[in-house]
Amino acid sequence: MTEANEMILAIETSCDETAAAVVQGGTTLLSNVVATQMDIHEKFGGVVPEVASRHHIEQMTVVMEQAMTEADVSFDDLDAVAVTQGPGLVGALLVGVNAARAIAFAHDLPLIGVHHIAGHIYANRLEQPFEFPLLSLVVSGGHTELIYMDGHGQYDVIGETRDDAAGEAYDKVAKALNLPYPGGPQIDQLAQTGEETYQFPRSYLEEGSYDFSFSGLKTSVINTLHHKRQKGESIDKANIAASFQASVIDVLVDKTFQAAQDYGVKQLIVAGGVSANQTLRKRLRDRFADSDIAVHIPPLYLCTDNAAMIGAAASIQYHQGDVADFDLNANPGLMMP
Repeated sequence: MTEANEMILAIETSCDETAAAVVQGGTTLLSNVVATQMDIHEKFGGVVPEVASRHHIEQMTVVMEQAMTEADVSFDDLDAVAVTQGPGLVGALLVGVNAARAIAFAHDLPLIGVHHIAGHIYANRLEQPFEFPLLSLVVSGGHTELIYMDGHGQYDVIGETRDDAAGEAYDKVAKALNLPYPGGPQIDQLAQTGEETYQFPRSYLEEGSYDFSFSGLKTSVINTLHHKRQKGESIDKANIAASFQASVIDVLVDKTFQAAQDYGVKQLIVAGGVSANQTLRKRLRDRFADSDIAVHIPPLYLCTDNAAMIGAAASIQYHQGDVADFDLNANPGLMMP
């Protein structure tokens, strides 16, 4: 196998998706298998870590074998094994890390530990080459960040959430509205039928800051619902959803556009589960339409957790010689490299 066409088996188990993929050369996806636990956790209204770990154990071997079969490769064809090292749920991460360590050790392959957010960013490279410098807006259940990159594997976090992540706020508001789990897609869908009749707050923080804060917005929505219920007033869920979503997206789009202008980037890369939000995708494209900055948002199957993105990010580390020892361990609080 030539270096430019290295074959990587990638594994992702950071939360409630058991995933494996085979990626060639960092840009060619040969297989991408995801076993979701969404239906299992729906009755709990959220992910239960112990349950997630148990199902990862049950699915891990099956998912890896399916990924290898679909890619039509054997272990002898592989050049490395990559796995999400963190951040995430520690029990879930351990399943993937231990599986990757075992395969790498048994077949004498390099082992690559990948940061989950780096994976989300590099999911875009499976669809579009990167042009540096670029800015990445990462929006997910646990993260809301603006990351500046002037080269492969170089991450400068210039803005991050100070409290709730955007996806976390979506889930909590959805729960307050008694919407099914997962809440984010439910809010987005409901908002399409509503109108912005409530003026919820937009937190821009101090001038010049690229940081985010959604805790006050979440509290404002929950208090509004509480007061209406106390008074016996009817609640138009669609209008609440539309008003809440408008507040979140206004801040995300405004801060992202300002950062992209200030840093003079060539590309905007959008990443993370909330990048599947249809309104966010449209608003970002509209805002950047008259600029010289290209906007790239991954297709929906690459927005949520998957192993293809881990393989894409691992390819960069492979070429940079950034490999792990066999004592690699899960790190639920792993910081960006």
